[in-house]
This record gives sequence, structure tokens and C-alpha cells, in this order.
Amino acid sequence: MKKSIIAIVMVLVSFQINAKIKLPALFTDNMMLQQKSNAPIWGWAEKNANLTIKTSWNSKIYKAKADASGKWKTELQTPTAGGPFTIEVAEGNEKVTIKNILIGEVWLCSGQSNMEMPLKGFPGQPVKNGNEIIVRSTNKNIHFITIPRATVLEPKDDFEGKWEIASPKSTANFSATAWYFGSLLQEVLNVPVGLIHVSYGGSSMEAWMNQEMLKDFASAKIPTTKEELAKDPNRVPTTLFNGMLSPVIGYGIKGCIWYQGESNYERASEYKELMKKMVSSWRALWKQGDFPFYFAQIAPFNYASFHPKDYLEKYNSAYLREAQLKASAEIPNSGMAVLMDVGEENNIHPTDKEKGGNRLAFQVLAKIYGVEGFEFESPKYKSMEIKDGSVTVSFDDVPNGITAYDAAVLGFEIAGEDKVFYPAKTVLRRKSVVLTSKKVVKPVAVRYLWKDFAKAELFSTGGLPVSSFRTDEW
Repeated sequence: MKKSIIAIVMVLVSFQINAKIKLPALFTDNMMLQQKSNAPIWGWAEKNANLTIKTSWNSKIYKAKADASGKWKTELQTPTAGGPFTIEVAEGNEKVTIKNILIGEVWLCSGQSNMEMPLKGFPGQPVKNGNEIIVRSTNKNIHFITIPRATVLEPKDDFEGKWEIASPKSTANFSATAWYFGSLLQEVLNVPVGLIHVSYGGSSMEAWMNQEMLKDFASAKIPTTKEELAKDPNRVPTTLFNGMLSPVIGYGIKGCIWYQGESNYERASEYKELMKKMVSSWRALWKQGDFPFYFAQIAPFNYASFHPKDYLEKYNSAYLREAQLKASAEIPNSGMAVLMDVGEENNIHPTDKEKGGNRLAFQVLAKIYGVEGFEFESPKYKSMEIKDGSVTVSFDDVPNGITAYDAAVLGFEIAGEDKVFYPAKTVLRRKSVVLTSKKVVKPVAVRYLWKDFAKAELFSTGGLPVSSFRTDEW
């Protein structure tokens, strides 16, 4: 019996060694392809080999030729959403068949720990209603794949992983934010949805960028030795781009959702330009034009606790939230989900992941897929009018007005020319607020929830919170 098992193992090993065709983990059973697109597919074979690729949805045969290193690549024309289908990749007498392929909407989901946090939660840190969502998560029309953590000096071309079909066993360990986003898309659009999860807790934005992207940022020190990765490799520039993003670049996607920024709060002044550069560079590498890029604004949290002895005003995370707000206005085909109402003072991982995932989906459903009839944008500061010692602040994106749900609004401050801010008395109107303070006779500037940690007070009637903001640049 033992000899038979050994013989079988040796045959399998021999087959793997002699196999002419090798496909990346992205191109395996249960994969998802973007509908109505020219979806790239690639792999490896013997050098200069001629391959044929046959797709079952149209019985079309494509041809590809490997280069001198054995790498080959081609594009497949995909139909409208459907499946399951198969793809056969052949070279000579060898054939590899990819089974149970669905065609639908494919989204990249990236960032740091608040994207990485699974539905089952982190140890000792739950996700609100996570267990109930997990037990109801069986859905043959949602497939996902998670790229494992990897921090390296040179770009990788593959990883160990596989596509999974949504079920309690698989979703428990999958990103909660990505799950809420993808499952709402699947429900509303009624098409298969594929999610590619690429995140690493505690990671800086610079870690998700390569050397070329960072050349204009003097603070980004590019590593050249493994010793430089010994401490906090997830915050070392280029390491996650190389280890995790690189193997995914070029896969056919509809767009990307992003939840990151907590590890950049100390460097808020650079964040907007970093983000603009990262997004434009990712888009250039994907060669799909300005694909949709939607992201979550970091939630309020007591970041001052990280600096008990050396706290500086610039560490106030309101500056990072402001940078994200400005980036959303300057990056084409983008949008931001405001999370002022989910923050927890002493927990950087809010338990409520549903609001973030749903709000990202709201924006995408409205702006990318054209679904109408609901609110999807948080109200934004529009203008202020100063008259007789009072300030009227008006907002955009308030089709049905703003509300405080009958609670007191205490988060506004106004300042005069002395640049000293005082709490303002706030009167709500339909689409504006009127601010006054006995200590400010001639107001010139307004701030709202300009703190590390604050609880949302103003919302649209659709329940979307107003971001912290300021009218000054002091």
C-alpha cells in the first residue's frame, strides 16, 4: 500500500516538473472574468511554444506564443454576465482546463487593516453582526480570492491562493468591507460578482507604490537589502507593490475600492499627492483607462494615544481626512465614503464594517452602474456667508436636506481674525446651518469636528454623514 502511494506521488511530482503549461493562481477553477471586455489571460510554457486557448461561451479559439522566457499573454472577448463556463489552454498534447468560470463584475479591494479585517473579526475585535452575515453568506454568484501577505524587494509574478465560492466556511476569513460591498452589488445588479482582495494591516500608502511612482517624494526611502525589511516591512516603500499587487496587475477588473490612510496620519500633508500619483500609476499599469477608484475616508479615532509624549498638531487625523476629501475632488472617476459615524475612540478597527462597504457600493451603483432613486453622496461644504456676526454654511449633495436627528449640534467652531476658535451655537436650516458665538464678533473661519475623535452630528436625510472640514488653511 505504501509503495503504491509513493508511486502515485512520484508520478504527480514528475507531471508537475514536466508540465509545459503553468497558469497563475488568478486563472484557476471558480475564477471570475469581467463581462463585456477584452479580459487578459497569461501564463507560462516552454520557450517559443505555440498555445491555443478555447472559451466555452463562444467556442472561439485564440492563439498565443510564448516568448524566450516562456511567458505568454492574450485577451479573451467576454460576453454579458453568465456562466458557468470553461477555458481550455493547450500546447501540443498537453491541456489545462479551468472550470466553473463565471462572468460578471470584478473589483479589486485593497488597503490596510480595515480592509483586511475579516467578517469573523480579528482576535478579540469583533465585526458587528459578522456571525449572522457569515451564516447567511452562501452565494454561488459571489467568488473571491485573497492574495497572501508578502513583502519583498523585487516584483513577484504569482502567489499561492485560489478562487473561492461564497459560503460560511470561506466568507468567515474574507474581508468584511469587501464582502458588504460585493454582496450589495450582486444583489442589486443581479449578476455574478468577483472580488480580488489585496490588503495588509498597518500598511502605508508608499508600500503599495513602486520606485517610479515615488521618485518625486523625497521622504520615501526605497529599500535595497532584506535587512531594511526587518522592522515594519508593510510600511517600507515598494514592498507590498512587489509582493502582493504585482501578480494581480493587468487582470481584467471593473474598478477598485480602497480603505487605507491610518498609517499615513502623521504625514497628511503628502497624502493627497501620494494618492493621486498611486491611482494614476495603477491605472497606467492596468491599461484600462481611468477605471473607477472609490475609497473609504478613515474613521475618527484617538490617534493622540500613539504620541503620549510628543504629540503635534499635525497628527490630528482631521488633516488626513481633509487630504482624502481633497483627493476625491481631484482624482477623476473617484469617490469617497464618509465614515464619521462609525469611529470608536479607543479602537482603530471600527466594528461596523457594513456602513463602509455599503457606502462604497452606493457610490458605485449610482455613478458607475446608473442605479437611480437613492442618496449616495455625503453632504459637502459648499460656501459660507458672513452677515451681522453670524455665518451661514451651505452644503452640496443634499437633495432632501440635512438633519441632526433631533440631537444638539455641538461640533462647529468659528474664529475671528485672531485665529482663535470658539464653539458655535448652531441653528439648522433645510440645506444649511447658521453659526454664532458671543466670543466672535466678526467671524472669518469655520471648522466642523476638527478633532482626532469626534462623533458625526450632521447627516443627509439619507443617513450619510458630513465629513469633518475647515474653511481656513491656518
